Amino acid sequence: MQINNYWLLNSRNNIIVIRVKLNYSMQPDEELDVVVESDSSTGIDFIKSLVLWNDNHNTFDHVIACLIKYAGKTEAEAEKIAYIVHTKGRCIILEGAKAELVECYNILKLKNLTVSIE
Repeated sequence: MQINNYWLLNSRNNIIVIRVKLNYSMQPDEELDVVVESDSSTGIDFIKSLVLWNDNHNTFDHVIACLIKYAGKTEAEAEKIAYIVHTKGRCIILEGAKAELVECYNILKLKNLTVSIE
């Protein structure tokens, strides 16, 4: 097994470390696992997820409108997310460094959506 580190810049020019573990005994139909980590010695954030949770007080229309307006989702993406949240209880709506997710998290909380950063 070989481990390669790749340093990438995301859309907000934050550095992200992607550590790829390559297993040369893999079969052609096996999936490659990619583990995204950070290096705390450089101050680089771990990749976090902004999660939308199911609740009993928001309507589909409100959730979809918020996802479109504040999370930059298309109508189709927002509808799909709302359905997943309704049926599975939660859905990851954005991923990135925590600093990138906080603004959207705060806005969605103000709009009374149940969200968390994990």
